[in-house]
Amino acid sequence: MTTTTYSVTGMTCGHCTAAVTEELSKLVGVQRVSIDLNAGGTSAVHVTSESALDESAVREAVDEAGYELATSSPGVTA
Repeated sequence: MTTTTYSVTGMTCGHCTAAVTEELSKLVGVQRVSIDLNAGGTSAVHVTSESALDESAVREAVDEAGYELATSSPGVTA
């Protein structure tokens, strides 16, 4: 398993986190999504997957939810 943390801008509430979680959960291999919401700035989105995800697919999913992917941190394999 790999967990990667992405920085996402524009999320301000529970609806925002639900929308991003829903879109990311559609990606093949995603096991879990958790979000540390920072309504005043960039939120940390932690995605656990079977293997490393293609960042362009993650970016598309976040865009589809209506938000912007800022950065990603390398995954931690468990």
